[in-house]
Amino acid sequence: MNHRPAFLYSVATVLMMSAAGVGCSDSQGQSPVQSAALTVPVVSYPQGDFRSPITFSNPYAHIPAQCHIETSRGTQNACLFCHTNGVYQLGLGNNFPQAGAEPRLGNLQLEYSFTPINPFTASPSRNPWENTLTPEKLREAVAALGIDPAAWAIDTWIREDNWRAAFQQRPGDLRNWDGGSDGPFRLFPGLDPADLPADADGFVRSSTARNGFFPDTDGRWMTGWRAVNFMPYGIFTPMTGSVSGIYLRLPKPFMQREDGHFDRAIYVANLDRLERAIQDRLRPEDGEFYQGAAGNVALEHGQYPVGTEIAHPLHYVDVAADGRNLAVSPWPGTRARRVKEIRYMYKWKPFYPSQFRPGVKEEGAPVYGNDAQGWVDNGVGWYLAGYIEDASGALRPQNREELAQCIGCHSGVSTTEFPMFTSGVGNTVDATWSLPRKWPGELGWREMDYLRYLAQTDAPPDATPGVAQSGDPLNRGLEKGEFRHFLDNVVGVSLYGDMPAAIERFLARVIQPANGYSAAWPTLDTASAASFQQSQALRQTLLREFTARGDYLTAEGAIRGELLYPPRDDALEAARRYRQVVATQRYVKGKDVFPETPVTFRYFREAGEGFAHQDERPYQVGEVITDRPIDLTNPALITYGVGIAETLIDPDRPFAEGGTYFPDYAPLLIEPLRFAPAR
Repeated sequence: MNHRPAFLYSVATVLMMSAAGVGCSDSQGQSPVQSAALTVPVVSYPQGDFRSPITFSNPYAHIPAQCHIETSRGTQNACLFCHTNGVYQLGLGNNFPQAGAEPRLGNLQLEYSFTPINPFTASPSRNPWENTLTPEKLREAVAALGIDPAAWAIDTWIREDNWRAAFQQRPGDLRNWDGGSDGPFRLFPGLDPADLPADADGFVRSSTARNGFFPDTDGRWMTGWRAVNFMPYGIFTPMTGSVSGIYLRLPKPFMQREDGHFDRAIYVANLDRLERAIQDRLRPEDGEFYQGAAGNVALEHGQYPVGTEIAHPLHYVDVAADGRNLAVSPWPGTRARRVKEIRYMYKWKPFYPSQFRPGVKEEGAPVYGNDAQGWVDNGVGWYLAGYIEDASGALRPQNREELAQCIGCHSGVSTTEFPMFTSGVGNTVDATWSLPRKWPGELGWREMDYLRYLAQTDAPPDATPGVAQSGDPLNRGLEKGEFRHFLDNVVGVSLYGDMPAAIERFLARVIQPANGYSAAWPTLDTASAASFQQSQALRQTLLREFTARGDYLTAEGAIRGELLYPPRDDALEAARRYRQVVATQRYVKGKDVFPETPVTFRYFREAGEGFAHQDERPYQVGEVITDRPIDLTNPALITYGVGIAETLIDPDRPFAEGGTYFPDYAPLLIEPLRFAPAR
């Protein structure tokens, strides 16, 4: 069925399509590229259908595993990096405040207030992420297939290229966002990996004319794609086992002068305007519109123009890869040749968050998409497409349930005549994460390099494999380093609040009374709830001493590599664990796999602050938390079945006394860029 009404074909879309017929040359005066007369073709969108999440094995796939962790009595607040009011309060492309600004949404830093139960499904307050919660069950599933992961040559695996074979199945003109065929790779991004990595200015150029819009000064063709380098946190970092490339492309009119000729300067100016619009840095001289042939497309605060494309290859981690050794990988920042996924976003219609009151999201509504082609509509103007490894390691389209995980992080609040599934978080701008956190200016228009990683080829396999060459950028609202803010409040290096063994060893070596600290770095004492809380509180105190002293930075001011990059052996073991998910195709049971259940998924609450299972069985100290209580007081209330367990984050406890509550965080960097001072 077609749910694309004609009135949604926006002015920006018509501009984008109509520009296809104008004869053109680049700004340096190369020969014109002739084309047909100006026409406005009929827009033909990909067709999908609606499917209810009730039919999924996990109807709540949009609630990620990280949302189920404990906060160690409030000393570990990873929640603030998704669930805040800051971006909403800025009116910056987000209408989904989740830290108390909208009563109907609640405060997700203070409560595990998962969505109401559905009588036909399991409770959303149960943790369904089996691979992450109980990794031994994944190992059992692998063994049942007769597979021995120890026999895998993982170093060879991560250096095999599985992107090109998938890309070669992409139909149609690479300059068009839509491949135009009903085949499985219709919305695979038109970004040729043979044209990568991008050049020093971030632009992706090609020696193949059909890949580009116009020739540049060196005779190669400009594809329109530009790499984005941004400050990561706690999601895709080398320590988590996944690293990203991000590439952005605007429609053809944004690359052209008013007379239809291509002009790189025009495109650079429009990309810079978009950056400032997304980062809340628009200036009076930017005006109200984009430049050139896109001159009647409004420059909108917190909004991408219709026709924006974002390509996101998600790579395995190869700590030998820093872009210098092409035999290992052509990309910088520990990005292996092998990709776990290729993700893609296309903005197909306008969406104005201010027109929809927070609190009316449709998490129970059906998901519109196409399983065979691997895409869904996020309900707020974007198509989300995804291609993931099949059991052999080749990329395949993701199905609706797998893609619902994407909607959980890349969506917002809307309501339509025919309700459609939406979700989202409070820290995205127009459903995106990367461009809001882009390094300002030219430093951010280049390949994602994870703080300018430089591999040390002589590093032992159990040691830190390289160094960072960038410091800790200051957050605009905090005047504090972004990475320091993360360490101070999460007391871990990912949104799971975990500390990998290599970092534990580093902290135990540095944080000692002999080095001026108030105590030695302790191991977590899991003998009792009280001893666990005491040891965790001490770890928070000491880690804050560590960051306040500047010991998380090198003498030159760069973030210490020990906190960012896993030893080679650890990186390969993380890849081996993830490949077990690939071999079993159990993505809907979790993509993050740890050596054992993270301590943040275990029960260490003291009397008076605890909770029982939903069937009222008491939890034992150290038990894996599989479910939390829900409101069953009155079936007539809209809160019936909503999660009611408290996180134990205290909103009244100040930071100086160990508090972590932070409702107004916004993930925006200072501009001009400044870094936390070295010790």
